[in-house]
Amino acid sequence: MSEFWRASSRGGFRPLRDGSSVDELVQESHQHPVVLFKHDPYCGVSAAAQEELEALEGEIVLLDVSRQHELKRQVAERTGVRHESPQVIVLRGGEVAWAASHFKITAEAVRKALETAASA
Repeated sequence: MSEFWRASSRGGFRPLRDGSSVDELVQESHQHPVVLFKHDPYCGVSAAAQEELEALEGEIVLLDVSRQHELKRQVAERTGVRHESPQVIVLRGGEVAWAASHFKITAEAVRKALETAASA
């Protein structure tokens, strides 16, 4: 995993707040890989994915798809990744480096995606 990811992130989940935040995530991804988790707090599969992500050391941006309908649409438009929930998107250099949904979201898969994105 990139040194930036380990050293600079305090860990945990950071909520995505508004449409300008989507642009900020894309800009942030030019500095280091960004992990976006599209989460439905009322879904058991999403809860399992959240548990997997809690095993990661770095910060994860959280989009609550049950409440933030416009933001989930903006993310799909901006990234070109069709919306699913739960879903993880790793951004690097303003582009989608990796995406997965449902049971493909594991701590190990996200770690590998981050390592690949950090070395690109």
